[in-house]
Parts: sequence; C-alpha cells; structure tokens
Amino acid sequence: MKFWKMSGSGNDFVFVDARGDDLLAKRASDAEFVRTVCAPHTGVGADGVAIIQTAHAHDFRLTYLNRDGSFGELCGNASLCATRLAVELAIADPAGLMFATDAGSVRGRIREGRPEVDLQPPQGLRPDAGISRLHGEQRMGFVTVGVPHLVVRAADAELAEVATRGPELRYHSSLQAGANVNWVSPDDDGGWRIRTYERGVEAETLACGTGAVACAFVLGAWGEAGGVTKLRTRSGRTLTVTLRPGPDGTTPSLAGEGRIVFEGVLREL
Repeated sequence: MKFWKMSGSGNDFVFVDARGDDLLAKRASDAEFVRTVCAPHTGVGADGVAIIQTAHAHDFRLTYLNRDGSFGELCGNASLCATRLAVELAIADPAGLMFATDAGSVRGRIREGRPEVDLQPPQGLRPDAGISRLHGEQRMGFVTVGVPHLVVRAADAELAEVATRGPELRYHSSLQAGANVNWVSPDDDGGWRIRTYERGVEAETLACGTGAVACAFVLGAWGEAGGVTKLRTRSGRTLTVTLRPGPDGTTPSLAGEGRIVFEGVLREL
C-alpha cells in the first residue's frame, strides 16, 4: 500500500489514495489497521489516517479516521493536507477545488503558497458551556465545527494541565458525544496561543484545525476576536482563521500548513 506522510502544523497523517479502489479504501479504514499504522515506533506514526476516494460532483472525497480507529466527521488540518496532496497528484486545480466529507462539502485552494479551506458554518454555539471552572480557566464555550469543541479561555494556555484536565472535560457529562478541548490565551504578538486535547487521539496534539476555528468563533462571540484570528499552535506554527458572515451563517476559512513529509510503501505491519 502506497502512502504519503503529511503534516499540518505538527498534526500528522497517513494519506492513502484509494480512488477507484474500494478494496483499498476498505482496508485503509479498518480500525485495527488504523491503530497499527498510526502507532509510534512500531508503525508509521500519525494522529490519523486520511483516505482520498472518488466522489460524485466533487473533485474527491476525504474520509478521516482518528488514531484509535474511530471515524472523524471532519479534520481541519487533514483538509489542508488533502488540498495540498490533491494538487500534487493533479486531482484538482490549485485555484479552486471541492471535496466531500462526512461534515459536508469543503472548498479549498492554494493561496500564497499554502492551502486554505472553507468549512461549513459552525453550529450549536453556547458562549457559556455551563461547566465548572478551575483556577486559571476564565470562560468556557462550546461549538460544533463538523466535530464538537469545548473552548477554554485561559489566563495562560501554557500552564494548562492538558494531560489531566483534558480527559475530564472531554468526557464531561454535559457533552453528549464528548468533545475536543481547546485552551486559548493571548499571545505576545497580538494573536492567540492554542493547545488541544483531541478525542480519538486521547492526548494533546501539536495542532488542531477545527479547534482553531472553534476558538476563533467562540472568541468572536465573546467579543475578543474579529474577522481574522491567528493562533499559534503547540508546534510553533500558525493557523489563520477568517470568519465571513453570510445569509446561511458564518463561513470559516482555515489556512495553514499542508506539508508532504515523505511517501513510501507499507510492508511489514
């Protein structure tokens, strides 16, 4: 099985091109296979597996599976990487493309040398998540950006106890399907700093694209962010979120890294 290892600001993925090959797509989406290939040291190592497939009325379809083998409706950084890879493989036009996901259609493009995607309008905004806060947690809000996100406005995100507080909030009883948890605090350059505990990975990741969109959206609802929000991820790379109000809701655009680290062939897993 040929694959591409890609990085979206440190959020890393194993990509498989299964266009026209249903058997390959089935194998690549097998939960045990995903856990094996994503395992550090004994596998390729990744936060998830992304599968490119043929799709009607779209340039392609992107299916995403978390490291633990569970399906993810959407992954922002995988969408950025898919945009870059689709152009690399001549699947789509860098000036504009569209692909299907389980969270709806996503439009993408290469702008100023890096990928950018337009996601569906966020849903279910709750500026006050109604969850008790600990010291250093100033506010909490909730929003679904294809997948559910809890946003914690922190005094200093660097001081957040992500490894211990993350699971507590991710499985909070008020969150029916659980949620990704994001801590956000002001950065020295006028932007924001973000850290994320991701469900399906069940650990902190170096970046989260939908988490960046969720933070920008909730910060906007709190009156702390405007139309363009820059968020520095744990990897040190920056994700840029642009919010564009429209008649059908606010369309978020996410721009960031979509880097092909290497390509290879899987052998003895």
